[in-house]
Amino acid sequence: MSDNPSFVLKGILDVEIQQKPIPEIDPNEVLVEVKKTGICGSDVHFLVHGRIGDFVVEKPMVLGHEAAGVVSKVGSRVTNVKVGDRVAMEPGATCRKCEACKEGRYQLCPDVIFAATPPTDGTLARYYRLPSDLAYPLPPNLSLEDGAMMEPLSVAVHAVSNLGALRSNQSVAVFGCGPVGLLCMAVAKALGASRVIAVDIVPSRLEFAKTYAATDIFLPPPMEKDESRVEFSMRNAQAMKEKLGIADRGPQAIDLVLDASGAEVSIQTGIRIVKSGGTYVQVGMGNPNVNIDMFVVICKELVLKGSFRYGPGDYPLAIALAASGKVDVKTLVSHRFPFTQAREAFETTRNGKSPDGKGVIKAIISGPDVDINEA
Repeated sequence: MSDNPSFVLKGILDVEIQQKPIPEIDPNEVLVEVKKTGICGSDVHFLVHGRIGDFVVEKPMVLGHEAAGVVSKVGSRVTNVKVGDRVAMEPGATCRKCEACKEGRYQLCPDVIFAATPPTDGTLARYYRLPSDLAYPLPPNLSLEDGAMMEPLSVAVHAVSNLGALRSNQSVAVFGCGPVGLLCMAVAKALGASRVIAVDIVPSRLEFAKTYAATDIFLPPPMEKDESRVEFSMRNAQAMKEKLGIADRGPQAIDLVLDASGAEVSIQTGIRIVKSGGTYVQVGMGNPNVNIDMFVVICKELVLKGSFRYGPGDYPLAIALAASGKVDVKTLVSHRFPFTQAREAFETTRNGKSPDGKGVIKAIISGPDVDINEA
């Protein structure tokens, strides 16, 4: 059977809509008719560069992994969902047998099959198959578009709640005001953070962050002529401390820093502003080779963690936060496109704004034959 239009990456900057076979499902799997898919920075990176680190696109691949849809078919052993259920789709199927899976850290499974990560096809198609326990029923008050936003929200939940172990009344600083950075701020606020500081080099993004979830914003100064990144980060950290009244210890200290930018100077600044004994979580991916002042890390006895996707409990908490109204995901959707305009959606996201000049936060592509306004 073949009625499965799919948005396929054939090579660098080479995409087209193709018909693909409808996937066959195993007894423990479901077939989901995809209704909404959000565009992630990783999707754009594969489009522009054909690779992310060791993940290289060597053959045509369907893009997309931030998705929600309606269950179209269930396997013979499936009991948790039924045909017609609206579900958020966790896009990484793991082996369930390795050490990482058995330890409850399945995001580190070496054999994970992750949507739109070579060589696995993604969700920008009419149909997608996945294990039934990775299809999470959506509460009535969440739309399918909200469901697609559960993927980046789960990234934020994993970074802030799971790895950052944020507690009520602690202070947080987030570098980068893209979708994941904004959602990290929203999760921190929802979990009771007393202070949420947003840092970005784009003033309009900072203004949005202030209206969305941040209590404070900081615009770094420009780099000076012949100033090294390390020198700039030292000056930037000092300016941030002075302007925002940040201390190294006590109630004015920053308990948790999250970097969602991947920028080297943000990383360098972040380890300088976090409190002694504090936690630093790296969420964003930029240049993999960065200079870090290990003297600062050692003397402040910092806890440095990398955050990779999401793990057990992150999707359910994300859904609960959105359903309860503690995290607003609707405000982040800035652009909507029909499936036939998927190419334009990627170009708009890549450019950072649409032809009318409106800045992109999150673009959503509807499934084949799905209206962009369909909830």
